[in-house]
Amino acid sequence: MSSDLSSLALPTLAEAGRRIAAGELSPVALTEAALARAEALQPKLDAFIEITAERARAAAKRAEKEITGGRRRGPLHGIPYGLKDIYDAAGLRTTAHSRVLIDNVATTDAVTTARLEAAGMILIGKLATHEFATGGPAWDLPFPPARNPWNTDHFTGGSSSGSGAAVAVGILPLAMGSDTGGSIRLPAAYCGTVGLKPTYGRVSRRGVAPLCYSLDTTGPLTWTVEDTALAMQALAGHDPLDPGSADVPVQDYRAHLRDGVKGARVGYCGAFNRDGEVGPEQTAALDKVAHELAKLGAEVIEVALPPNAQFQACARTISHSESFAIHADVLRTRPELYARVTRERLMLGGFLTATQYVQAQRLRRILTRKVDALFETVDVLLTAVIPGPAPVLEETDDGPWRRQQPLASVFNVTGHPAMAQPCGVAANGLPLSAQFVGRHFDEATVLRVGHAYELAAGWVEKRPRIASLGA
Repeated sequence: MSSDLSSLALPTLAEAGRRIAAGELSPVALTEAALARAEALQPKLDAFIEITAERARAAAKRAEKEITGGRRRGPLHGIPYGLKDIYDAAGLRTTAHSRVLIDNVATTDAVTTARLEAAGMILIGKLATHEFATGGPAWDLPFPPARNPWNTDHFTGGSSSGSGAAVAVGILPLAMGSDTGGSIRLPAAYCGTVGLKPTYGRVSRRGVAPLCYSLDTTGPLTWTVEDTALAMQALAGHDPLDPGSADVPVQDYRAHLRDGVKGARVGYCGAFNRDGEVGPEQTAALDKVAHELAKLGAEVIEVALPPNAQFQACARTISHSESFAIHADVLRTRPELYARVTRERLMLGGFLTATQYVQAQRLRRILTRKVDALFETVDVLLTAVIPGPAPVLEETDDGPWRRQQPLASVFNVTGHPAMAQPCGVAANGLPLSAQFVGRHFDEATVLRVGHAYELAAGWVEKRPRIASLGA
């Protein structure tokens, strides 16, 4: 066995599934590898709230028995996964990384959890987040913030922070996140993984702690685009008990995954990147993405999104209003239970008026129509999701009002599917990321374009070096 611990990263979902199907890999051995890796790296990364070793070992034995008995459920059977700790899993705590829910034990699975369990996956543990999927990295909480495996002095992105760290470092091939203003795509971008925010309504949110009903989206973080397609095939579908769920047929996400981008029309949002104050390293990396796609046969067209300030005003007004409504009772009666940054950011919603909220929802419809109009001439958009590499963790903005609002929230406002994936490495060795955006409910095209770029660019081969963590 290699002395380089990075060689022990778990195989991707696709690779693990193929090896299990061929009888070359045991679900029990794979689960033990994930547990050992989680235990070894937890002291350095703080990626987990809880490692569910006993539960995982029992599930792995069941999976192995089923598979060897000819009852394999599909390509995910026998493979480990993790849940951001806002997802319910029956019998386990869902704390949302908060004192408010410190003793909250789920009695049923979230719909997404149930879908992954039905596919035969094996839960390794609950993953760190920002408190209630908002706020920021904070040290006045019952659990520490997760750290970036590329450099533990740096931010993982939020709020699916533990999910980003665990996937990037190869503890898990799949971790669930949620995205209200970028909370799947930002950890994916800063940690160098793939992260998909599906179309609003594409994946159920039932059994997931809410932050903002009209913006919340659930989805996967994985190491490759192919793995995201595999995960989405299990996750997507209508849930009649989720008021935001859409009754729209589920695409076959793998059917055209390898069809390439020849003839595809890619709208490059260069002006938006400048409007969003994207730094020179990230801008240069995105220019190279556009050039690579053109080499692969795509038609790259410069397109213009509405001003970033309009999206941000809309997103902040809606998210602050709705999150305050959800937390108002506890904020009024026991505000000390929250971290300072969470409490201050949630309380901003108490200063907004009904008029402002309604006007923001009206602006949302206008902005969505303008973005929809772009898809009359292009198939996907290419834009930034982060301004540059991850900042230092202790210097991360923790004020009530963020100095720089997340670029990712643009497509929470409009509801379009958006995927972050690696597109380079900054001079300091930290990942850079591209964002592909598609028509509503057309995740398949986003995945196809992203997969073609991933294969051509080769960033998927670059993992963080675990030896640098001292593990």
